[in-house]
Amino acid sequence: MIGVLALQGDYSKHIEILHMLNFKTMEIRYPHELSLIKGLVIPGGESTTISDLMCRYGLHESIKKFSKQKPILGTCAGLIIMSKDIADSRVKSLGILNLSIDRNAYGRQLDSFIDNLKVSLNGKIENIPATFIRAPKITKVDESVEILSNYNNAPVVVKQGHHLGLAFHPELVKTTIFHEYVFRQQFEIANAT
Repeated sequence: MIGVLALQGDYSKHIEILHMLNFKTMEIRYPHELSLIKGLVIPGGESTTISDLMCRYGLHESIKKFSKQKPILGTCAGLIIMSKDIADSRVKSLGILNLSIDRNAYGRQLDSFIDNLKVSLNGKIENIPATFIRAPKITKVDESVEILSNYNNAPVVVKQGHHLGLAFHPELVKTTIFHEYVFRQQFEIANAT
C-alpha cells in the first residue's frame, strides 16, 4: 500500500495516478499510519502550510525515520519539504534530499506553464509534459544526488537513494512514469530479496 500525505494540496490527484497503476492507497495524516504503508507521496500544494501542519501533527521525525527504509516521491511542495536547504525559514526541512532549493522561483500562479521534458529513467529517455505551478528551483545539488532531467539548465527531476523529487506536477497531466519508477522498482527489489 502506498500512502499519500493528505494534509493540504493536490493529494487526491496522486491517489488517482496510483490507482491507475493498480496500487492500493491510503491517505496519511498521522505518524502511526506510516507503519501501514510501503511508500509515500508528498504532494504539491503550499509548502509553508504543509510544513506547519506536519509540525502540528508530529510528522517530521516520523517521516524522516520512514525515509531511511522506504521510498518517498515529492512533487513541487513535496520536493521543497524533502530538501536539505530551503531559502525560506517558514518551511521546516526533512533533509532527505541533499540539495538547496528556492521556493516559487519560476514565478507566481499566473506564470504557470506546461512544457515538454526529456527524462532519463532506467537508461531510457522519456519525453513527458510537465506542469510547473509556482515551481521551486533547485539551486545546488550534492554529489550524492543524481539529476534525471533539467529544464533551462536547472535540475527538475532528482534521485537520491530510493527517493525521487520533482519540481513540477506529473499528476495533473496523468503522467504515471514517476510513481511507477519509485514504487514499482522498490517493490521489485523487496520481492527479490
